[in-house]
Amino acid sequence: MSKTRVVIALGGNALQQNGEVTAEAQKAVANKIGEIIVKLSEKYEIIIAHGNGPQVGNILVHEENASTASAPAMPLETAVAMSQGQIGYWLAQAIDNAFARNRQRKKVISVVTQVVVDRNDPAFRHPTKPIGEFYDEKEAIHLTKLRGWEMREDAGRGYRRVVPSPKPIDIVERKEIMSLVQNGTIVIAVGGGGIPVFRTKVLKVLKGVDAVIDKDLAAAKLAELVKADIFVSVTAVPCAYLNFGQPDQIALGMLTPREVIEHIKSGHFGVGSMLPKIQAVAAFASKKRVGIITNPDNLELALKRRSGTIVQEM
Repeated sequence: MSKTRVVIALGGNALQQNGEVTAEAQKAVANKIGEIIVKLSEKYEIIIAHGNGPQVGNILVHEENASTASAPAMPLETAVAMSQGQIGYWLAQAIDNAFARNRQRKKVISVVTQVVVDRNDPAFRHPTKPIGEFYDEKEAIHLTKLRGWEMREDAGRGYRRVVPSPKPIDIVERKEIMSLVQNGTIVIAVGGGGIPVFRTKVLKVLKGVDAVIDKDLAAAKLAELVKADIFVSVTAVPCAYLNFGQPDQIALGMLTPREVIEHIKSGHFGVGSMLPKIQAVAAFASKKRVGIITNPDNLELALKRRSGTIVQEM
């Protein structure tokens, strides 16, 4: 009997708890995730996606501050690839070690993944995704002139660089990922939303482009392409809420994609927080599959439909 195939998208902040940013602190969190994945692998085929917001921001800081004529800073698309290697290594090792501690053995692999976008996506004309450090207004103006960055004030905390966030339309390594999953391998893929690439019109060759793809949209696209049964967006809260953070907040349990759309129209989900997650989950569920939003502690129960926000056609 074949197992249920699940794509689990971990938030970029999932590895950075209580403000801890050292490698060892993030590895410790990865170890906890590894134990969860080992337990779930008894019943499910698992593909793991992950965010990279804090990590790629730190990589860019190091690249830019250490840049010289002989060792220039790497571009954003390459920094995304670097973050995939970093986080993929932590997660793959954590899962492999968790199997070893349980005296089990299962194949785990992290795949450096390229995600195809449309070079004419409107996002390239209207950058919206904040990355990297905060700057004061004077520094922001200087960086705009020096590096050509587009800078934007971020919620009263200062100015940050904003970059395009185009929609994912295909995944270059999707066939290889599917083959690995079918062979019983736990796969880590589309890290940080994937490395953004486009195909040239004439030769159809791939070229990287400086952008950041939303990790939930990329993970949902992967779930669609590998024919997953369930897509889970793992975040800091146990479920999605109406009126989040207010005295009258309401936890959302079972929903249809149509109900999600109505809640979105009513403005219930934050643009930089829950909105992309609920959109990705609902889009996947509309294809007669199951979409879930939950946190790590409730992941197992949510997969059994006993916790979290569950989106599916009724």
